[in-house]
Amino acid sequence: MSRENVERLLLAGGKDKDLRAKYNAFETKEEFVASAVQDGFDFTIEELDKVIADEGDSFESAGNPRTRNIWWR
Repeated sequence: MSRENVERLLLAGGKDKDLRAKYNAFETKEEFVASAVQDGFDFTIEELDKVIADEGDSFESAGNPRTRNIWWR
């Protein structure tokens, strides 16, 4: 179930630029996951890391404004 929540968030962020911008602004995984849980996407940092690794992506961000290459479309 938690993997599904990670996937739901990554899909939602891929479709919604405002949601994506909100999550891209977080500097740490702790902030990212805490906000996700508050928004109804219940998962842990470990589960987020597993999904990102399985997809060959990285949580690192770059640019101004900050972006991540984790979002699914």
